[in-house]
Amino acid sequence: MPTTYADTWFPVLVQILIAIAVAGAMIGLSAILGRRVKDPQKFSPYESGMKPIGSARERFSVKFYLVAMIFIVFDIEAIFLYPWAVIYRQLKLFAFFEMLLFIVLVLCGFYYMWKKGVLNWSADEQHAGERRVKGAGKRAA
Repeated sequence: MPTTYADTWFPVLVQILIAIAVAGAMIGLSAILGRRVKDPQKFSPYESGMKPIGSARERFSVKFYLVAMIFIVFDIEAIFLYPWAVIYRQLKLFAFFEMLLFIVLVLCGFYYMWKKGVLNWSADEQHAGERRVKGAGKRAA
């Protein structure tokens, strides 16, 4: 049984040093022994087996990230519902109102996102069409 602080943490230090040495050796050996073949296919972006079209530097719509955040919010809600369901009988009415408050707050956030148009993916296209029509009317006048 280790008695001092150094005796307790020495195995952890050894493991970290061995991990660093193995990682460094793998990277070093691959740099020394690996083949260097320049191929245009190798430098093209991978898109799930499909041939890439357009530039890889294209901007993504912010809506992709907003949907990902919505998913995370509801995923966290589901994670909190499991332990609540397990101890619900022990906490009785307190747990019910606590979770009711939590669900109401999450639904308020969902309602806010809905009203802001985060879930309406065709809104940008509709507004772009309206802008084009208004711009054409100004040019004609």
